[in-house]
Amino acid sequence: LTFAFGNERIIKEFGIGLATAVAVDATLIRMILVPALMQLWGKANWWLPKRLERWLPKIKI
Repeated sequence: LTFAFGNERIIKEFGIGLATAVAVDATLIRMILVPALMQLWGKANWWLPKRLERWLPKIKI
């Protein structure tokens, strides 16, 4: 928000745009859209491609 209180108009617009983008990302996307999509996709959400299985270590907890 510091950019929004600058002296130049371009800097103010950038600051307001950046603050808006962060607020939208934090509220709509990360709190609503991601959990909803994870619920819809179910087990496919945790699918690991075969080529990555070869590279990643197998850890059992």
